[in-house]
Amino acid sequence: MEKNYRAELTGVFGDPVDGNPSGVMEEAAYAAAGVNYRYLTMRVKKEALQAAFEGAKAVGMKGFNLTMPHKIAILPYLDELTPAAALIGAANTVYCKNGKWIGENTDGKGFVTALEKAGISLKGKKVTMLGAGGAARAIGIECALAGAQSITVINRNEIHGRELAELIDSMTETKAEYLPWTAAVQIPSHTQILVQATSIGLHPDVDQKPDIEYDTISKEMVVCDVIFNPVQPLFLQEAARRGAKTVTGIGMLVQQGALNFELWTGIQAPMEVMYETLEKEFITE
Repeated sequence: MEKNYRAELTGVFGDPVDGNPSGVMEEAAYAAAGVNYRYLTMRVKKEALQAAFEGAKAVGMKGFNLTMPHKIAILPYLDELTPAAALIGAANTVYCKNGKWIGENTDGKGFVTALEKAGISLKGKKVTMLGAGGAARAIGIECALAGAQSITVINRNEIHGRELAELIDSMTETKAEYLPWTAAVQIPSHTQILVQATSIGLHPDVDQKPDIEYDTISKEMVVCDVIFNPVQPLFLQEAARRGAKTVTGIGMLVQQGALNFELWTGIQAPMEVMYETLEKEFITE
């Protein structure tokens, strides 16, 4: 029997992307599942996105992930969007099916599932979210669909912040409002779940943290960060010091990574291998 040396290609487009561990996780999953796939971590600058997409089509990639700053910018180039991606207005995953390039959003689904795995239900909860970009839109919509009572969107850009709050308020049963992100903004006291959904603190900018009044975080809050590298960004460290329960970005990364795996390969993802791989990559004594 003739050997096939050609691997099916997947990957991620982003800038910055050097600290993105998705490839380590996905390649471990491919090996465990016995499929001849590869995952390439590719730095694609903002102005090069269209050329990168054309290249992906030219070499017959199975699909790819998108991280900042491409989750919204990719939309005009795609053939279709899933209902979730269309509602959110951003895609973090692209896959090819029947010759069509389809945009999906697994960020929010991954976040909600990660909370559930940590024993935290969103039903009836009051959520405050920092940010209104691609990840924040996905998380906000999925939190609403999971039954959150209310969502407060805190964002520097008023237009984007109000737009997201109005989208959630009008398209779901969850009440949503916008709060301006002024210097050392206070987290509303009614907050039960606080979500840091910006790129602040992501490797290599590990010395940065969101400009909020940290003493308004209470021990009754669950505080989450979408940042996965480092595992414990300064934001979560500050929250933990104030007694809050914290949830890292690793769970979200694994859950959305599993959804991506299944879209590209058509088979069930080996979840345990994916978790173990990231634990070995990041968790140190």
